[in-house]
Amino acid sequence: MNNPRIRRWAVILVSVSVLLVGGGYAAFHFAVQALKGMVEEALGPQGEVAEIRVTRGSVEVIGVHIKGGEGWPADDQLRAERIVVEPDLRSLFSPRVRVARIVIEGGYLSMLRTRDGKLRVLPSLLDQPKEKPGAAVTIGTVELKRSALEFFDASVRKPPLKLRLEQLDARLDGLSLPELTGQSKFQVDGVLKGVRRDGKVALRGNIELATRDSDISAQLRGGDLIALQPYLIKAAETGVRRGTLDMGLKSTVRSNQLRAPGTLTLTGLELASGGTFMGMPRDAVVSMLKDRQDRIQVNFTLAGNLNDPRFSLNENFSTRVGASVAEGLGISLGGLAKGVGSAGGAVVKGVGEAVGKLFGK
Repeated sequence: MNNPRIRRWAVILVSVSVLLVGGGYAAFHFAVQALKGMVEEALGPQGEVAEIRVTRGSVEVIGVHIKGGEGWPADDQLRAERIVVEPDLRSLFSPRVRVARIVIEGGYLSMLRTRDGKLRVLPSLLDQPKEKPGAAVTIGTVELKRSALEFFDASVRKPPLKLRLEQLDARLDGLSLPELTGQSKFQVDGVLKGVRRDGKVALRGNIELATRDSDISAQLRGGDLIALQPYLIKAAETGVRRGTLDMGLKSTVRSNQLRAPGTLTLTGLELASGGTFMGMPRDAVVSMLKDRQDRIQVNFTLAGNLNDPRFSLNENFSTRVGASVAEGLGISLGGLAKGVGSAGGAVVKGVGEAVGKLFGK
């Protein structure tokens, strides 16, 4: 969001809307065409806009589209059926431009996690050389309605694994550009598509983007283990036939210090015959699950300094969850420390490596 091109787009919409208020038909037509070109320029060389509509109190951008381009895993980086911007015209000539509300309807966004774990979003827009900062803009509310997100993860397999979120609704209140200071309240709800069933994702919280101080509650309910299995097993291990993953996490960050207690539950896990699962013989896992009515629930806590280069969220998650799952399966950590439980050691290592991939840096 801290991108001059995006900030310039918001200012353009407000500025041209003032011109349209006082212009006649010819001026109106000219201004709308000029605005369309400005918005397309702000979107970059792969962006296009079908139509601009201007009403008394808002500017509507119809058919926004940024193509995927060479090397991108999806046909599109971004699509939006309709974007409505409601500017505060009285703030146009003040040091800070205010936009009351931005609503994005029928949106689509694709994201790529590269093999080395880096996250790329809108590369044609955000990977461009930085320009001089634009005007200061305050946005009251940003809403996302009836949208979808596709996450491509090249760090777990080739071609990249695709996870899709649908029925995505989100809201962000209180955004200041370019400084990103102050608390922004947000909520996100969506459906994680699976092979046998769909799961539900919910995020709630507050964040100050400039400092990363935050309080966030995250939940995944009924996630399909078939869709998520590349995070759980290696290619040579036993496949997952069915099962669900539930996870709840409450995260707090203050002065870059993270503390995040959470709960993870595996339910109804069914494995293909033979081989291993998370580094442990498949038959042993099946036997342990039967003893626990096909359900394993573990608690864990993530903690660390986000500014410490030695801190890895991936490794921290792996260690905490791996140890908790080992205990959930009835494996003695004391025995592991003495080198007695070799199978348990494989579980700790295998589960830690597999589940940790979901949250790595």
